Amino acid sequence: MMIQNTDTTTKDITDKTLNKQTQDEVKPPLNSDPAPKIMDDIVKSTPIRPDVGALIDGKVIAKGKMAVYVDLPPFGTGIIFGREYLNAKDIIKKINLGDSVTTKIIDTEGEDGYVELSLKEAKQAIVWNEAEALLKNKTILEVTVKDANKGGLILQWQGLDGFIPASQLKPEHYPRVPDGDKDKIVAELQELIGQKIEVAIISLDQEEGKLIFSEKTTGNNKERKVIIDKYALGDVIEGEVTGAVDFGIFVKIEEGLEGLVHISELNWALVENPRDLYKPGDKIKAKIIEVKDDKISLSIKALKENPWVEAEKKYKKGEKTTGVVIKYNKHGALISIEEGVAGLVHISEFANEEELRQKLELGKSYSFTINLFEPKEQRMTLAYNDKIETKKEEK
Repeated sequence: MMIQNTDTTTKDITDKTLNKQTQDEVKPPLNSDPAPKIMDDIVKSTPIRPDVGALIDGKVIAKGKMAVYVDLPPFGTGIIFGREYLNAKDIIKKINLGDSVTTKIIDTEGEDGYVELSLKEAKQAIVWNEAEALLKNKTILEVTVKDANKGGLILQWQGLDGFIPASQLKPEHYPRVPDGDKDKIVAELQELIGQKIEVAIISLDQEEGKLIFSEKTTGNNKERKVIIDKYALGDVIEGEVTGAVDFGIFVKIEEGLEGLVHISELNWALVENPRDLYKPGDKIKAKIIEVKDDKISLSIKALKENPWVEAEKKYKKGEKTTGVVIKYNKHGALISIEEGVAGLVHISEFANEEELRQKLELGKSYSFTINLFEPKEQRMTLAYNDKIETKKEEK
């Protein structure tokens, strides 16, 4: 009996030993611990927390006297409160529980663990993003004129104030005041207040809050293209002056088509005021020098003989010549050598601007030495011969 019991005990011990060895064989090694893999999976499945300044969508879950709470799964709850609540009060009045709203994150770890949000900044960011898309696509908008000043029109679009400079207005809206009186210009522009006009965004700066429009980019319709396609570079047209402004004159080429003669293309000689040369109704001939973005640029001086061609035969660098002071600018004094040929005496030749004006009086003739002469580029610089006696230019 004792032997039998011993055999049984030995067998039990042997079975237990084998079972233990089997378990040891199937147990994973220490370096394959599943814990790191589980953590990796958790990290991968956890959304990246948005940064300050990011736009985020959520549903309104509660409204208090001075706070709105927004559900932002899986990041928790956001809050619009304090100054941000007051800034967006008008918007908040129209919001109901359950409404989806787009907000801007201003603090990811605010008071009591809430994500602090701004509703007004989010709306502005969305509008500016839309403006950038409209600029890129050159989209035409219909906007209302809000106000006017001597520089142009103030427009309102999506709650933002934008500006359209007078130079970007269509000819029919440009203030054609004969004497250039600024008060009259403003009065004429103010007549457009309340009207809707078609414009396109041509420039924007969100940081500075600048939004610039143009009315000139909206004429890209098929009808206008058919008219413009009849004309080419170098064509000479006969037209009627419809308006004279500081920077040139508008010319009606045919019904529905106007061109601009820039002040620099009116004459080879210096032109101070286009209104002194042309009046509405004047008939003129001009040459087409550019067709771009459905706009035609014209030149009157291109039909006249270039005085620099003859000047090339008469003048040389280093020679002395006489000329009349016709204008001052920030670089010095402009001297007319003959009709259409002028050179610059640089201000650096004098102690200051006052001395320049004392020694070189408008309308008087003086002696100069030609320092630089490039007739093909129409460039000339002169040196003042100080000891030459001046004389009054006869008119």
